[in-house]
Amino acid sequence: MKVNPIDNYLADVSTDKREVLEKLRHIILKTLPKAEEVISYGIPCFKLNGRAVVGFAAFKNHCTYFAWSGSVLDKLEKELAKFTYSKSGIHFTPEKPIPAALVNKIIKMRLAENKLKEKKK
Repeated sequence: MKVNPIDNYLADVSTDKREVLEKLRHIILKTLPKAEEVISYGIPCFKLNGRAVVGFAAFKNHCTYFAWSGSVLDKLEKELAKFTYSKSGIHFTPEKPIPAALVNKIIKMRLAENKLKEKKK
């Protein structure tokens, strides 16, 4: 039986962060049921058609939800006002998780971005 690499990653994460990341994972997989779960650059990542869509990771003082895009989060300034974020990821804590609606919005934006990239090929 093949072990899921994200299961291995989460096994080493503290309980509070593991719980919030498992909830995030559930939201992602509900929206992307055919996603391949992989580790990319040491980060749990969800791919469709070989392209990264989103990912997440646990760090010492926070967790991060990665959009795997340099442009998606720039378009969500209002929705991200309550979070600290960089060009590629949103920082959050178990006490202040990312709302499911925002997770899904980012996934949809990433899918559209990936589809556009495919058309340009």
